[in-house]
Amino acid sequence: MSKQVNCPQTTLFCGIDVSAKTLAVAVQQQDRPFQQREFANSAAGHKQLIAWLHKRGAPVRVSLEATGIYSLDVALALDATHGIDVAVLNPKLVNRFAQTLRRSKTDKADAVALAEYSLRMPFVPWRRPRPVTLQLRAISRHIATLTQLHTAQSNRGHACGSSAAVPRCVREDIKRSMDGLKKRIARLRREAIALIQHDVEMAQKFRQLHSIKGIGETSAIQLLGELASLDPEMTVRQWVAHSGLDPAHQVSGTSVHKPSRISRHGNSHLRQALFMPALVAVRFEPYMRAFYLQLQARHKAKLQALMAVARKLLHAIYGIFKSNTPFDGAKLFPEITIL
Repeated sequence: MSKQVNCPQTTLFCGIDVSAKTLAVAVQQQDRPFQQREFANSAAGHKQLIAWLHKRGAPVRVSLEATGIYSLDVALALDATHGIDVAVLNPKLVNRFAQTLRRSKTDKADAVALAEYSLRMPFVPWRRPRPVTLQLRAISRHIATLTQLHTAQSNRGHACGSSAAVPRCVREDIKRSMDGLKKRIARLRREAIALIQHDVEMAQKFRQLHSIKGIGETSAIQLLGELASLDPEMTVRQWVAHSGLDPAHQVSGTSVHKPSRISRHGNSHLRQALFMPALVAVRFEPYMRAFYLQLQARHKAKLQALMAVARKLLHAIYGIFKSNTPFDGAKLFPEITIL
């Protein structure tokens, strides 16, 4: 038997498949057929959607996938409306649920699956992040994008510099592009720091992050940009799952026994933000380094060990945020003794 949430019979269950330009919407009341509509993914389209949902005069539970900027605005609009509760779901979680219901994958089928999720599964309302945390996340992600572009241009410049076939004008243009990107990154970092310093809570967390060996200013901005908007009620296990650093085991009977790996079913921005601090920590933070070497001694691959360090680092950040105390490697690794 399918699991039903405990809701009044009049509750309207809604699923929204979000794309860049459109919202495919499916609604259902218990034991009644689906109704489907499509709206523009714009401010005007959001108002039309809300008016259409309100016509039924019933409380609404909406499920939609977290698809970055495309889903954020509609989630904010729905969350600000009386009588509408919103759940913003991990896309891979929804996909696993939808595979039990459908054979085809279309926008309409996805919307129906999301409506079914609202009806059948435990409903966890989305907590609206503070505007300042959303601003910091947008800035930190743009810094990360520009940094990747700068790295790509740097690699290209290095390759062109060693080739006699590349004319001087191309090499100079690549250098100008790199200089421009470097200035833009520096300006955005200043904007991020100013934003953080004007918020007491974020300023304190930024100092805590920056105090951990391996987390420099840029990494602290990126990590705070991803972590500050998370639900404060989340547990550390949920943080790890959100980052996609939770281990995925593949064992079945005696024939299937594949090496464990990280699930990657989470926030790739947070995962990337943890990579460089983990790389630095295994060199300069004594407890992290000892843990890393222990894993290698147990025949773990270097990348596996590094991902385990990143996971431990996330545990450490969670701990210092919750307890409001400085990082202490001895507490994080009580089984390790540093001479």
